[in-house]
Amino acid sequence: MCSRCIVLAFCCLGQLCADQSLKPQTAAPQLATNNPTLTTVALEKPFCMFDSSLSLTKSYVIYLYTMKESASAISSLVTDNNNKPLNRTFQQTSGGQLGPYKAAFFNVPNCASPPKLADVGDVNKVSDVLNQYLFRVGDDGTCLYDPNFLAVCNPPLAPDTTYRFKYVLVDSTEGIMKDQTLWSDPIKTRRVKLPLKIDTGPGRRSGGMIVITSILSVLMFLLLAGLVASVSSAVIGSEDSSAETRHESQTIQQSEPRPQLSSE
Repeated sequence: MCSRCIVLAFCCLGQLCADQSLKPQTAAPQLATNNPTLTTVALEKPFCMFDSSLSLTKSYVIYLYTMKESASAISSLVTDNNNKPLNRTFQQTSGGQLGPYKAAFFNVPNCASPPKLADVGDVNKVSDVLNQYLFRVGDDGTCLYDPNFLAVCNPPLAPDTTYRFKYVLVDSTEGIMKDQTLWSDPIKTRRVKLPLKIDTGPGRRSGGMIVITSILSVLMFLLLAGLVASVSSAVIGSEDSSAETRHESQTIQQSEPRPQLSSE
């Protein structure tokens, strides 16, 4: 009973229940803050999405496809004429501009035994829970430039760009698609903020204010440095003057004739 409650809880978080009209959703904000970012989008994995299409005698894997919203609807197909999933890469599709590319593949999430929500509060378990619950698109910053990288490449997304995502259930024995979701709703990555447009809310400063504050800080430093230099110069000058006065006094005393003592 408890396990079933946890399953329902995860379904409610992502609105993912067994329904063929389902589509990928962004991860719940409680588990993925700052989502999307400039170059990544955290999606919920497809818990309980494909249960009706699974067979106990077969093995399956989930493919995640990504494309830019501006891509042509005609080129949004993810299978060929033989119902085999396409293996187009990020480079081949110009980062999803020309059509969908395979961004990742992973095992079918276990609907009967999902991560425990209570473990999210455990520092030692939270990383494992998040890895089981969500997938972050655009999380690999090195695969495009590594000549020895042979796995599916999941490079950073473009800032201020709208994407769509699709999950595909693949029969790994026969290598054909068994089921798929709809394309997700448009999801847009964040825009890069210009320095002059940094948040100006209470307690924060704009880019212009930061520049002005920096300039004033430098001027204050120079003013203090000049003041210290002036004081030091005055002190040194005073010491030199005192030394000269003492020297002159001793010279005068030495040059004055001493009275001669009478022989009487």
